[in-house]
Amino acid sequence: MDEQALREMLAQVKHGGLTRRRFVQALAAAGLGGPVAAHLLGAAGVATAQPREAEFTPTRRAGGGTLRILMWDAPTLLHPHFGRGLRDFTVQRIFYEPLAAPAADGTLVPVLAEELPHRKAGTLAKDGQWVTWRLKRNVLWHDGTPFTADDVIFNWEFAVDPATAAGTRAAYEDITRIEKIDSHTVKLIFKKPQPFWASAFTGGGLLPRHLFERAKGAGAREAIGMLPAVGTGPYRLAEFRPGDFIRAEINKSYHVPNRPFFDQLEIKCGGDAVGAARAVLQTGEYDFAYYVLVEEEVLRRIEQGGKGRVLSVPSSGVSFIQCNQTDPWREVDGERSSLKAPHPQLGEQPVRAALSLLVDRAAIQEHLVGRIGQITANFLNSPERFRSQNSTWEFNVEKANDLLDQAGYARGADGVRTKDGRRMRLLFQAAANATVQKIQMVVKQTAARGGVEMEVKAIPASVFFSADVNNADTNVRFLADLQTYTVFTGLDPQLFMAQFVSWEVPTKENAWTGRNIARWRNADYDRLWRKADAEMDPVKRAALFIKMNDLVVQKAVVIPVTWRNVLHAAANHLAGVELNSWDSIFGRIAYWYRV
Repeated sequence: MDEQALREMLAQVKHGGLTRRRFVQALAAAGLGGPVAAHLLGAAGVATAQPREAEFTPTRRAGGGTLRILMWDAPTLLHPHFGRGLRDFTVQRIFYEPLAAPAADGTLVPVLAEELPHRKAGTLAKDGQWVTWRLKRNVLWHDGTPFTADDVIFNWEFAVDPATAAGTRAAYEDITRIEKIDSHTVKLIFKKPQPFWASAFTGGGLLPRHLFERAKGAGAREAIGMLPAVGTGPYRLAEFRPGDFIRAEINKSYHVPNRPFFDQLEIKCGGDAVGAARAVLQTGEYDFAYYVLVEEEVLRRIEQGGKGRVLSVPSSGVSFIQCNQTDPWREVDGERSSLKAPHPQLGEQPVRAALSLLVDRAAIQEHLVGRIGQITANFLNSPERFRSQNSTWEFNVEKANDLLDQAGYARGADGVRTKDGRRMRLLFQAAANATVQKIQMVVKQTAARGGVEMEVKAIPASVFFSADVNNADTNVRFLADLQTYTVFTGLDPQLFMAQFVSWEVPTKENAWTGRNIARWRNADYDRLWRKADAEMDPVKRAALFIKMNDLVVQKAVVIPVTWRNVLHAAANHLAGVELNSWDSIFGRIAYWYRV
C-alpha cells in the first residue's frame, strides 16, 4: 500500500466515503495491525462516531412555530417531473411525495405506499417482470382530494408522453402498462425483467391527476407556472416567488400522525453560500442553510460563531469537468454544439487526456474543497459495490506537454499551442459560486503550463441549471468547450450512467432534453449499458457498471475531480435532520423539531 493510496483512504474516512471499520480491515489485509490504523486515524483528525440524538416522539401535530431556511442555490421550479438540478429536486420533496424513498442506509422505506413490495406477499415477481404496490388509504392531496391508484397511473402516463418531454421519462419508460387492481392497488408490468424494479415512483414526488390531467403533453411545460404545487407532503404551498421566496403552511391532514412539528416554513432564496452559512452559524438569524458550498478555511472561521454546526452528508455526487465533443462555435442547421460538427480539439483523446493531467486535484481538495470532497479518479463512486479500483489520477505537466506535442499541437511565440492554424483557446464555464470560480482559476493556471489558453465564465446558478431550454447559457445547451458542475447518482446507477449513451444526446430536435450533455457516442459503451439494463445477476451487473466508468474516465470524456460530501448548516437548536445522501435533505422535514 503506497503513500498516495493511504492518504486517499484516510481522506475517504474523514469525509464519510469509507467507514473506520473498513479502513482498519484494509490495513489489516496489508499487514498493518489495529494500533497502526488507530494511530493514523487519530493523526488525520478523524473523529469518533457522534452520539445519536435522543428520540423525539411528539404527542400532537404542530406547535413549533416558524422554521426559517436559506437556499442560496435558488429553486425556480416546484415540479417533480421538470426540475433541473439538485436545488429543484430537493425543494419539491417538501410538497410532493413518492410511493417509497431511500433511507440513509440505502434501503427503501414506504411513504405513500402501505408497504414495500416483496416476494413473500406475492407483490414482487421473482424475475423482476412485474411489481404490485399497495397504497396508503388515509392520504389526501393538499386540496382535500383523496390520493388513489388513478394518481399513480397518471404520473406514469404524464412522464412517458413524448410530447410532455419530462425529465423523469427514463425512470418510467420501462413500464409497458399499469393495471388498477382496486382504488389503492396498482400492478406495474415491465417491458422486460427489471434488475432494479424500484426505479419508478421512488425518486421525486407524484402529481395529482385531478389538477394536472389537463396539463400534460405539449402544454405541460407552459402550464407549470399556472398550476400551484398541490401535493401530499407535510407542508402546503402558500407563496412562491421563483428564485426569491417560498412560504409553506402546515398540512393539517398529513397522513403521518403528530407530524410535522413546525407550523410554517419560510425559505429565503438567492444570495451566496458564505452569507447563508453566516446567517446560521454566526448570527443565528436562520435555522438551516442548504448546501453551504464554502471554502474550508472560510467555513472554519464562520463555525467559531457558535450558533450552529455544519452537517456533512456523505454524498453520491461527483464534481467533474466535462469535455464538449461537439463544436460550440460552429452552427449547423441553426444549432451550435451539434452532432454534425465534432469538436476540432476536444474530439481528440490525447488532448482530453492532457487536460486531465493538467488538473491539480490535490491543490483543489486541500485549499478549496476541504471537507466538501475527496479526490477521486472515478465518475461513479457509490454505492460502494459499483466503485472501480482500476482508475488512477495524476497531476503531471511534463506528461501533458508530451501528449500535446505528439498530437501535433506546437507552441506559438506566446506559448499557446496551435494546430492547423487554430489556437488552443478553450472557454470553461460553470455556475457562479466563489469556490467554483477559484477552482476554474486553478485549472486555468495549470492549463497555461501546458500551452492551453482558457477563458473562464461564471453563469448565475439559476440560469446555468435552468429548465428553460431556450436559454443558451444552460449546462444542457453547453455552448462552451468545458464546464464543471456536480451530479448525483441514485441507489441504482442505470439512469446515472445513461448520461453517456448515444441516444440521450440533447439536440434541437428533442428540445435539448437528452441527458448526454457531453455529446459523446461510443458503441462499446452503449452495448455495456444495454447489457446492464437486462442483467439480473447483481455481481455481473456491478462489473458492467465498473467497465462503463472505466471507459468514460480512460477516454477522458469527463475529468473527475472530487467525490462530494454535501454540507448544510443547522442551528444548535434544530434536531431530527436525517443525513441521507440518497434523498432530498427535506425528504424527512416532517420529522425535524426544535430542542
